[in-house]
Amino acid sequence: MPKVMIVYASLTGNTEECTDILEAAFQELDCDVEVTESVFADPEDFLDYDICVVGTYTYGTDADLPDEIVDFYEELEDVDLTGKIYGAFGSGDTFYDKYCQSVDDFDEQFAKAGATKGADSVKVDLNPEDDDVEHLKAFAASLVKTFESN
Repeated sequence: MPKVMIVYASLTGNTEECTDILEAAFQELDCDVEVTESVFADPEDFLDYDICVVGTYTYGTDADLPDEIVDFYEELEDVDLTGKIYGAFGSGDTFYDKYCQSVDDFDEQFAKAGATKGADSVKVDLNPEDDDVEHLKAFAASLVKTFESN
């Protein structure tokens, strides 16, 4: 049974809703899932899990990381996640030029930490619709499949 940790930051509730969908999807795939808000998480917590997932929104016109996840992001680079599977997801607004930039930022940070990408990132425009739910379920399935094939 793969152990999964999802760390997330949510302002409007959209990313939290995506997190809930993912948690249920992983449970349906017989995973042991831990969900933690970013302010209560430490990147070293990922060392105790097989699959490491971060969900975040992107803040403002400059496509900034949310304040509550900046420390987590910066510290993630210093953790050796070799052998771990990762994925990134988040919500954003296509109104902005840098749509879901924080998701891409975490994708790069996980790679710097030595983790193996287990699924393409999922970006949700505002709140998750039916298509997004299916994408999130496929994201979870891909992460588990990558873990099982390693």
